[in-house]
Amino acid sequence: MRSVRESPKRPINLSLNAKVLDMAKEMGLNISQTVDSLLTEEVMRQYWQRWQVDNAQAIADYNARIEREGTFAQRIRKHLAEEANAESASR
Repeated sequence: MRSVRESPKRPINLSLNAKVLDMAKEMGLNISQTVDSLLTEEVMRQYWQRWQVDNAQAIADYNARIEREGTFAQRIRKHLAEEANAESASR
């Protein structure tokens, strides 16, 4: 995915609360930058929230497999331990 934060800007029309807009201008806030930052954060939050919902079954299946079979590293350690035990038993 192309970086969301580094994409080019596009001008749009936007309606905002007039009182809040006036206060923001009085405070010297950069309205465009503030709205862009807040919208970016909200888009990313919802993107990952939907991603978790969309992938919940795959995550549950993966976690069940790890619980059942262990991680790759755990399986390698078990295999090496079994080899070492078999080797020492054959001596």
